[in-house]
Amino acid sequence: MSPSLPSNLVSNLYQAVPTVWLFSLHWLQAGMWLVGLLLVVWAGMRMRWARLVALLVFLTMDLVMFGAFVRLTDAGLGCPDWPGCYGRLTPAQAHVQIHEAVKQEGGDSGNVSPFKAWVEMIHRYVATIIGTLILVMAARAIWARRRGQSMRTGLPLLLLFWVIVQGMFGAWTVTLLLKPLIVTLHLMGGIILLLLAAWFWMRNRPDMRPVDAGNAARVLTRIALLGLLVQIFLGGWVSTNYAALACSGFPTCNGSWNPPADWSAGFTMWRDLGRMPDGSAITLQALIAIHWAHRLFAVVASALILAAAAAMARARELRRLAVWLVLALLVQIGLGISLVLLQHPLVPAVAHNGFAALMVLLLTAAAWRTQRVPREQYAAPSPPVMQRIRAES
Repeated sequence: MSPSLPSNLVSNLYQAVPTVWLFSLHWLQAGMWLVGLLLVVWAGMRMRWARLVALLVFLTMDLVMFGAFVRLTDAGLGCPDWPGCYGRLTPAQAHVQIHEAVKQEGGDSGNVSPFKAWVEMIHRYVATIIGTLILVMAARAIWARRRGQSMRTGLPLLLLFWVIVQGMFGAWTVTLLLKPLIVTLHLMGGIILLLLAAWFWMRNRPDMRPVDAGNAARVLTRIALLGLLVQIFLGGWVSTNYAALACSGFPTCNGSWNPPADWSAGFTMWRDLGRMPDGSAITLQALIAIHWAHRLFAVVASALILAAAAAMARARELRRLAVWLVLALLVQIGLGISLVLLQHPLVPAVAHNGFAALMVLLLTAAAWRTQRVPREQYAAPSPPVMQRIRAES
């Protein structure tokens, strides 16, 4: 298989929608969307605080994995407007427009198909639910604070701000025609949202109190988390540039430990998909640089994660978490190798993204549990936030 971009994808990208923000819904369709959001608000207000936070983490994890599925199935332009699909609430209501677009592109192998439209819209539906739940969470935190309860509102408000930014990048992903940097930042925005939600979840779990694991564990878990985020960015850069097939074979790249790589072109950030800033097509050497950088830094990130796990294992309370972290890393390495050897099949590729998100969760929990907290704050902890707010529900 060729490591270059699909020719139909490159040719059709520049015939898609104008690079503007499109609010495409008819007033009736927008009203239906609003009714759905009000139902989510109602459910979020009635849900117990602990369950609401856990649901947020679960849905965000799912969204990260489903976002990978959107990218890997080339469904990012399945609905070329935003927030609807050809001005409709669902692809079923836009079937006439979708079939006309399929006809214009010469078949389902182009950017548009009924399947790709549904994949893109399901991703938007889940993202909208997550954003609404975060809005409910922020409102409940502010209300609890105004009633005199000892609720900190900083993290819920940060989550609200971040999900708004993430929504903007989601729209720009479509309206800027899958520009690689925007799509990669959209991926990273989802990962950061997962990290923040997980931190908030840890803060509201009485069984996740900080442990005096020493300075080494505290520093190494944070460095490992940062290294993992860099590695996820590099992996996203591989995916959004369609560079997964640029290197064949393992552990070498196309039979070489020093493959011909154009690092400058590979990491020219602001450009269109498949093209350089001057309009020329991106070269194979640039794609090799993108792929090879991800593989090389995987060694660094793995070493950092193993060092953090070893430091955590010295504390009895953190040994199980350290074991889970190492197991997740081993599975992730195995998935990465299989992607190269099997020519990037869909299911392992989605799982590769999912395990990256799982490792973010595990390292976030490790960073929470190894933080420096005055002993008096966790020797006799106050009732958890979920119990203080339960009276509201």
